[in-house]
Amino acid sequence: MSLKLAVRVTPKGGRDAIDGWGADEAGRPVLKVRVSAAPADGAANAAVVALLAKALKVPKSAVRIAAGETARIKRLEIDGASEADAARAFGAPP
Repeated sequence: MSLKLAVRVTPKGGRDAIDGWGADEAGRPVLKVRVSAAPADGAANAAVVALLAKALKVPKSAVRIAAGETARIKRLEIDGASEADAARAFGAPP
């Protein structure tokens, strides 16, 4: 079982947090993630991985950034998690 989802990474300073669902330019669901590091920085990727792993209750090693469409939108794959797990952790996508 592997969950695939997209996240929009936004640098906001302060605490790293998941801000729920939004949509990309094509209307596809993206999970909004706020981090204190710049989106293209490796520290931002690490923050995204840590937030999603904690929310989905999987090890950090189960979360992989598969590709980055832009500096701010990244495609992730999460082993051991399902769409139902994502809906429980983040609410249903739009």
